Amino acid sequence: MIIGILLFMIFLSVILALGEIQIEGKDGWASNLPCWRIETEFAKKLMDGNPITGYHVYTALAILSFSHLPLLFITWTWRLECLLLGFYFGVILLEDIFWFVFNPYYGLRSFRKGKIWWRKTWWGPLPSFTWVYLTLTVILFTSGNIA
Repeated sequence: MIIGILLFMIFLSVILALGEIQIEGKDGWASNLPCWRIETEFAKKLMDGNPITGYHVYTALAILSFSHLPLLFITWTWRLECLLLGFYFGVILLEDIFWFVFNPYYGLRSFRKGKIWWRKTWWGPLPSFTWVYLTLTVILFTSGNIA
């Protein structure tokens, strides 16, 4: 089961990344999109110095909703919720990485501190966001007894 979930997570993340590249192009963090922004100090603390954007809120809510689609067909349990949330965080994490892999304006060479203005906090070779979401994904999958 884990192989199928991981393959689907990768598949979905690639599709989402390619779509986001079409929407944002070279302008990360929805910087040139006509969406609302919350730029309070609290919002910027939550988002590593960036505003909360309508684009990111609604995209995250859509992915979270799609991740919970199995609940239409099977009974909810805490174990299942852990798996679904692990899937959600994994998709968000992989989509972010694939955005750089496939974006012709960036590529993996640009996936480093100082090249990505919207990723301000780095822990070693990766943005803090990457480590946090990877940790959440592993913990949630493990809690769901899938790993």
